[in-house]
Amino acid sequence: MNNEALLRMGGVIQLAILTASALVPGKLQWRAELGKLPPLSRQLIWVHGGYIVLTIAAMGLVSLCEAAQLADGSLLARTICGFVAVFWSVRLAIQWMLFDGRAYLTSRFFKIGHHSLTLAFAILALVYGWLALGSG
Repeated sequence: MNNEALLRMGGVIQLAILTASALVPGKLQWRAELGKLPPLSRQLIWVHGGYIVLTIAAMGLVSLCEAAQLADGSLLARTICGFVAVFWSVRLAIQWMLFDGRAYLTSRFFKIGHHSLTLAFAILALVYGWLALGSG
């Protein structure tokens, strides 16, 4: 698989993560839980969540629409790939070291989804890290 194909695959994976993430507010009952917070705290959480969604969408769309330029090995391309690699590496570390979602893994569907997301984070960290290092 060439670098452009890897980047397009990365773009699709990132957009798929957004689709899966759309289930989170309902599953974790955010409306009820965040309703217990003061308004400013609740608003900050929603705004931060929105910025994360926009960042992931941008990374996915840039990967899909500008794969050739991201694969060209230029300093800018490697820097962008490096940012994406760090983003997903940190997300993977948080998944392993901080989040404990066992209480919510109540069905085979959610267990498969959890493990699939973890695998997706690892794939993204590796693919973009590889390209950031100019190894492609």
